[in-house]
Amino acid sequence: MARASTTSDAFNAIAEPRRREILSYLAGDERPVGEIVAALGLEQPSVSKHLRVLRDVGLVRMRCQGRQKLYRTNAEAIRPLHEWTETFERYWQHQLNRVKELAEATVRQGSTVLKTPNPNQKEKS
Repeated sequence: MARASTTSDAFNAIAEPRRREILSYLAGDERPVGEIVAALGLEQPSVSKHLRVLRDVGLVRMRCQGRQKLYRTNAEAIRPLHEWTETFERYWQHQLNRVKELAEATVRQGSTVLKTPNPNQKEKS
């Protein structure tokens, strides 16, 4: 089966790490392209291309202020991504709780540090 276009939905759009970087950077405030380029150390054409994809799927909004274009995240469009990842957040929270319980049980048993033998170390007689 052919892979869907990056502009078909938000999940495909954020598959690209640079787009996730841009989204994270825009989460703080509305910014012009030049500021994104400078902050992330990317080439301007690359940033513009990524912003276009993010706009096409609705994750980013643009407004013009004179000749300058300002970009910001669209929180409503990001909501489905967040809701989907919550499933995995619950899974990892469960796993972290299990690790915590195991660590606490180990401490209660008086074994705060697990020792593994070092094969390069000589045994003391």
